Amino acid sequence: MPTSLTDITTLHNGVQMPWFGLGVFKVQEGSEVIESVKAAIKNGYRSIDTAAVYKNEEGVGKGILESGVPREELFITSKVWNSDQGYQSTLEAFETSLQKLGLDYLDLYLIHWPGKNKYKETWKALEKLYKDGRVRAIGVSNFKVHHLEELIKDCEIKPMVNQVEYHPHLTQKELLVFCQKEGIQLEAWSPLKQGQILSDPIINQLAEKYGKSAAQIVLRWDLQSKVVTIPKSIKEQRIIENANVFDFELTNEEMQTIDGLNKDERVGPDPDDFMAGFTE
Repeated sequence: MPTSLTDITTLHNGVQMPWFGLGVFKVQEGSEVIESVKAAIKNGYRSIDTAAVYKNEEGVGKGILESGVPREELFITSKVWNSDQGYQSTLEAFETSLQKLGLDYLDLYLIHWPGKNKYKETWKALEKLYKDGRVRAIGVSNFKVHHLEELIKDCEIKPMVNQVEYHPHLTQKELLVFCQKEGIQLEAWSPLKQGQILSDPIINQLAEKYGKSAAQIVLRWDLQSKVVTIPKSIKEQRIIENANVFDFELTNEEMQTIDGLNKDERVGPDPDDFMAGFTE
């Protein structure tokens, strides 16, 4: 069980990944993203998650550079966007991301969405980047069990991470169990359901009991579910508060109560239907 912001999970290839990090989805390029990355790193975060489609990789790179923390102490993730899927185009997209970030390598590179028929080709490109030492770990995002089964059938290297929408209204138990069985680390995006979960009365009762915020209760539930978590914020105070989840522990009963809030309800698109940016 993670007990501090620097605690790590070991991926199936031996690479160590922080349990907790900063997501920068919808954080504006320029000073907004630079400052939030710097604030996170200054306050002990070591993992930053971006993506080509967020259009803020340059700012993330500047924030990293200005943070003054050595590159090897950080864990940086980016993702290949749908319209770049395919073997050659993925290799090119990777170089573009790296250039924008101003980095020599990535710690984790993900396929952003499965789409319909190109992700196996895209995965071959990720395997090549991994074998060439350009990226320390490779994975996928928004893959359901059937996508993973299909990919694992033909891949040489199994994904190390699957980053999905995950919060108390979308507990994805089947997916979590499948990933644990296959040695794939599950990671949560939108862990607070874009704020919608924070008004839940049960979450708020627990917040009162522990003297914590509703957000801290949910983020703690993620970690105790053994799910890597990357809440997004642009306010330094909130960045600090989000990470202040290592000094208490929910009971098994409370964990089950939160699990029971599941409605299989998404704020993002269903990966089986989402084709935005895919070129056929």
